[in-house]
Amino acid sequence: MDVNEKHSGEQLTPEELIDQQGTVASTNKSQWERLWPVIACGAGLFSDGYLNGVIGSVNTMLAMIYKKEYTSSPAQANVSSIAFAGTVVGQLFFGWTSDHFSRKWSLLVSTIILIVFAALGAGSYGAGGSVSGLLAALTAYRFFLGIGIGGEYPAGSVGCAESTGELKAGTRNRWFALFTNVQIDFGFVVAAFVPMIVVLATGENHLRAAWRICLGLGVIPPLSLLYLRIKLQEPEPFKRNSMSRVKTPWVLVIKFYWFRLAVVSAIWFMYDFSSYSFGIFSSALLTNLLGDNSELWVTFGWNTLLNFFYMPGCIPGAWLSDYLGPRKTLGYVVAIQGLFGFLFAGVYGYINQPKYVGAFVVMYGIFIALGEAGPGMIASKTSATAVRGQYYGIAAAIGKIGAFAGNRVLLILYNKYADTDPTKAGQYPFFISSAMCLLSAALCLGFLPEIGQSVIDEEDAKFKSYLAANGFDISKMGVASSESTENIVESGKATEA
Repeated sequence: MDVNEKHSGEQLTPEELIDQQGTVASTNKSQWERLWPVIACGAGLFSDGYLNGVIGSVNTMLAMIYKKEYTSSPAQANVSSIAFAGTVVGQLFFGWTSDHFSRKWSLLVSTIILIVFAALGAGSYGAGGSVSGLLAALTAYRFFLGIGIGGEYPAGSVGCAESTGELKAGTRNRWFALFTNVQIDFGFVVAAFVPMIVVLATGENHLRAAWRICLGLGVIPPLSLLYLRIKLQEPEPFKRNSMSRVKTPWVLVIKFYWFRLAVVSAIWFMYDFSSYSFGIFSSALLTNLLGDNSELWVTFGWNTLLNFFYMPGCIPGAWLSDYLGPRKTLGYVVAIQGLFGFLFAGVYGYINQPKYVGAFVVMYGIFIALGEAGPGMIASKTSATAVRGQYYGIAAAIGKIGAFAGNRVLLILYNKYADTDPTKAGQYPFFISSAMCLLSAALCLGFLPEIGQSVIDEEDAKFKSYLAANGFDISKMGVASSESTENIVESGKATEA
């Protein structure tokens, strides 16, 4: 008998549903069997950090190679930002497929897309050697690459969040953060380091080879995860609570989650507006600071140090999310970031000089570090499993729209004042981002619920109880057979005993 069936038609409380079905942690698995799906699902976000981060340095190289032909054309903005448009498409599409079909196969398809279009981007070529054709090809490949990146969010991050529910209580948030937010940030660090080494190896006379190598290395991360993802199984919460076999009651879903999704999406929009645009923008800021006489590898070297500050932000943030909870961690730290950003904008005119480049990088780095608590966890753990892929995909897509907007807005501001008033060119982006930080902190602390260690089980139980109270037959949810589900619960109880 299905674990939901004996109460079909009755209005169960969330607590009764959890007692009846058992927690997702009550499965008879070893520690490694619980942990490796977290790694396989989440670590692919390294590709997001690397492939989006490295394009900032590639942008700088393309501007040096093709000069006005590149900088005065739409290609300069499109090459660096078009991947965000593709990512939005991927997040929405794979959000739907991951809920209605499979987390595993959605993730596997997005991985293959990443491998193919990362390689094609590195080999971009214009017919007859045309520069405009090359840039058009690179722009097109970056768009499709973005679709693959987009799949990492609603399939990969969601699968990672659900898999952490099987880990030891008190450690679940840090494991999620270590293999999602930390991976993205580490990707940004590597994306800054690689161009420095490549340009040192090739020399500035061979930048045409250097930018292709930098993009081509982006094939390695998704390729290294391909085998693990082929072996991957569907997460336990998805097996129990998926709506892949039934029609989703959208009216009930919207009534239950519309406000929370709006808040999470707004936070993510503002976060990505600042985070991604500053990651791409940093190389241009440093080039302006150091002047035209600085060697390119030196600029990339300072950019590497700058990006390294992501790590002392995101790694402690992973542990803080277990001790304070994701909501308070994000709210408090982003509020501090906003205040620090206003301070930095105020002194920008004094430290925006080559002789103070060390102080500039440290202050800029602290600003970056403070923003790395990350909104991904609040999006992945504030909805039920049945709609988590689409919920997360919508929030992440709105976040990427913020990244796209931020990249365009900050670049327009920078180009407007870079030649006439370099101080304003640097100050205005920090004023805008700092204001957004304070607003997102207020939304987070004022309107989001606490996110506890057992939130995966609790959110599923609340949602199913709500559906049952409104006449929806919850006995048809899930993809596991009723026999296997009962065996899971029984074996888990035996293990706990």
